[in-house]
Amino acid sequence: MKSFEEVFGGTPQALGDAPGRVNLLGEHTDYNDGYVLPIAIPQQTRVAIRQSLADCFKVYSANHDRSVTFNWKTPPTDGFATYVFGCLFEARAEGVHVPPLDIHLSSNVPIGVGLSSSAALEVATLRALRTLLNVQLDDVRLAQLAQRAEVMHAGVRCGIMDQMAASLADTKQALFLDTRTLHRRLVPLPPNSSVLVLDSGIKRSLAGSSFNQRREECEEAARRLGVHALRDIGADELAKLDTLDEPLRSRARHVVIENARVLQAVECGDSVEFGALMNASHSSLRDDFDVSVPALDRLVALLQAHPQVYGARLTGAGFGGACVALCWPSSVASVATQTLNGYAAEGFSGALLVPPHEAS
Repeated sequence: MKSFEEVFGGTPQALGDAPGRVNLLGEHTDYNDGYVLPIAIPQQTRVAIRQSLADCFKVYSANHDRSVTFNWKTPPTDGFATYVFGCLFEARAEGVHVPPLDIHLSSNVPIGVGLSSSAALEVATLRALRTLLNVQLDDVRLAQLAQRAEVMHAGVRCGIMDQMAASLADTKQALFLDTRTLHRRLVPLPPNSSVLVLDSGIKRSLAGSSFNQRREECEEAARRLGVHALRDIGADELAKLDTLDEPLRSRARHVVIENARVLQAVECGDSVEFGALMNASHSSLRDDFDVSVPALDRLVALLQAHPQVYGARLTGAGFGGACVALCWPSSVASVATQTLNGYAAEGFSGALLVPPHEAS
């Protein structure tokens, strides 16, 4: 892992940092104009940049120990550089004059487990660019450009949640976000609770998974129901879904009830009730939305059975990756250790992700 100085010589002119996130409730609702409840995690991505005298962009990833060179006419194909190119391209489309740059990437956000490492990279890149060029770009517009970078250049038809969380959330309070209006407010965690995130050990890639298919199914369900988005169907209108064939009925049912779970969670103020909503969310993601896998189900079940856990669910898009649990604060380390030991005894290989380095 080389520093900026080792790769490029000299020092960077600007830095940008952004956190990963874990989503407590509201999965697959953001691209349906719905409600979400993410919280930032301690791990961050850092982007260091400076203007270059060359006529091209050079991006070095410390995590991959690899450099990629590209220009506007020949976009990169390497994953990490594709996200960076997308951010630069969308900033230029916004009217920003983007000169050739030397760009150094480093991150301790876990990759490929549903904690939005890509959004952290996008937001950190745009923050560094904003500082370097003194661009008048507020945090919401920055998140919108980051989302466009992922959709248009990485091929993932994501909603706005991840980028808004990376741009606006903190690690102490959850971000309640209406993804249609972008109305938002910070919401404290339920009393006497802490967040634990474990990796199932099953890697997944959104671009290569069924993520885009799920979005298409939701859009088709909304079209058949005659609404702009599934957000427009209330939890008291579930009978309307009976006109849909499977799997569209199940996909829509998850989204409609998941939105209701988020709205209930931000008002409940009770850890046990919040945990029950998380448990119900996982069942819905597994059965109605069909985005879980057996290893994730087993890890979640072990967490849900622990007496110091209020609730647990997969987090992120699914198809592998991580799960999140709400625990007694004094028991986070022991819950992680006991759960991972039980998971390993069944032949799986999991890992602690959040909080970092506090349990083993």
